[in-house]
Amino acid sequence: MIPALELGLMNIFLVILFAYLIGSIPFGIIISKIMGLGNLRNIGSGNIGATNVLRTGNKLAAILTLIFDLLKGAIAVIITYYIFNDTTAQIAALSSFLGHCFPIWLKFKGGKGVATFIGISLALYWPAGILVCLTWTLTAFLSRISSLSALISSLSSILWVWILGVPSAVFIMTVLTILIWYRHIENIKRIIKNSEPKINN
Repeated sequence: MIPALELGLMNIFLVILFAYLIGSIPFGIIISKIMGLGNLRNIGSGNIGATNVLRTGNKLAAILTLIFDLLKGAIAVIITYYIFNDTTAQIAALSSFLGHCFPIWLKFKGGKGVATFIGISLALYWPAGILVCLTWTLTAFLSRISSLSALISSLSSILWVWILGVPSAVFIMTVLTILIWYRHIENIKRIIKNSEPKINN
């Protein structure tokens, strides 16, 4: 791996660009079009993520969207880590997340980044990533609210990396958690009003 001090501004820029472009691939829209489900922007919440794809009634499309959105976060981190180092991988993590949330191809109107966040968590430190997944699953099982599961699991990631002895990851997980909560502002308002839609059985 290349030492962080030897990266140079050009390499850092290339890492940011590489990770952003991977993160900006709108798999939900692509998969929905390929499978003949229509324009995802005109369905449900109009979001490009797996939860909204599920509203089309096609579970396979939703699962594929979830997997690919997860993978794009993980791939950006893993490739960058093995070429450079952990610090640069965290830069790639943030860049891929921003790519998903603000893709240039969709006029910077993307998803909420939950699946990409999980992929990033698994790639940065997989034990913490597994715990994030378990937290999401448990919250979803108890509340039946996808957005609440995203909020709780993202917040838990900060705790998990700290408990597991990876303080270097606390900052990036905190930043990503703040962004996820920001992207869920409307969901938070509905949760408070007890009007947030629940996951279908």
